[in-house]
Amino acid sequence: MAGATVTVTDANFEELVLKSEKPVLVDFWAAWCGPCRQIAPSLEAIAAEHDEIVIAKLNIDENPNTAAKYGVMSIPTLNVYQGGEVAKTIVGAKPKAAIERDLADFLA
Repeated sequence: MAGATVTVTDANFEELVLKSEKPVLVDFWAAWCGPCRQIAPSLEAIAAEHDEIVIAKLNIDENPNTAAKYGVMSIPTLNVYQGGEVAKTIVGAKPKAAIERDLADFLA
């Protein structure tokens, strides 16, 4: 199950996220963020269970430009991109079931 998520960077964000055929949930996170680590297993599980959405992770410390471009002020912030635009934003740590409810429009 490990490794179901995709790592994105400032350099490949447009290619992997904005140009994706599928909706992409981007987890804006940092290694020092406790709530980010808390939701990581839930995101891995969602990525493994749902192939209709791509779950991607962007480390804001290593890739500050993309986080700044999308106004990410607190983490974890989960943005769902569809058709190159932000379709939904989820801020803060939540249980897996709550994240899946928030993603209901994008999951089959």
